[in-house]
Amino acid sequence: MDRPVVSAGSDLLGRHLQSWLGAWPATCPVDIIESEGRCRPGWNGQLHPLMGVAGPSGLVLSVAPGAASQVTSAVAGLAVGGAAFMQALSSAVGEPGRPAVATVFRWCTDPAPTDDVGVWLDRDDPAVPDWLGPFNGRVLVALDADGEVVSGVGLKRHDRFGHEVAVVTTARARGRGLAARLVAQTARCVLAAGAVPTYLHLAANTASARVADCAGFPDTGWIGFALQDR
Repeated sequence: MDRPVVSAGSDLLGRHLQSWLGAWPATCPVDIIESEGRCRPGWNGQLHPLMGVAGPSGLVLSVAPGAASQVTSAVAGLAVGGAAFMQALSSAVGEPGRPAVATVFRWCTDPAPTDDVGVWLDRDDPAVPDWLGPFNGRVLVALDADGEVVSGVGLKRHDRFGHEVAVVTTARARGRGLAARLVAQTARCVLAAGAVPTYLHLAANTASARVADCAGFPDTGWIGFALQDR
């Protein structure tokens, strides 16, 4: 079957997934494709030999060149997302020590109309705490009365079409809605720059799910697949 072409006039999410994974959408329930992107460092400088997204047309699993046949054999007949499927993925791509994980995959085109509460700082600004250090670019932070960062958003800039939002709030500042407002503010900035903001979290992380819901990132049933970061 010929793969549908994502044209220049298609939505940003489609262009992002085609760029990030190497192909989109899926042409079968489990569409395992090979991409040179799996051999290049990602947003955090690490290699990501397995990435995947499951949507209405099926699951696209992106692996390094030469690995597709081995992965196909390893997961044949296994329930997608089940424990055996996830274990087979990490072993088949040569990373048995890095468990494969599934996440709720969300994106946003209409952020919640919240007030802006954050300021953008360079990553090497002295005020930026270590927990925001890994992100590749400026970070959006909320400051307390003493100028200390109490909540912050970093962006995983996967490609020019898609930027993944990650947020952290210190324990003493939780319960104020800061995280959701920062995420919505970030989403507006990402969209204004011509990219789509995405948001991934474990299904069991109900706090993160609430933040996403309040910020305008609905759960549409899509699932992300990746190896756990080192």
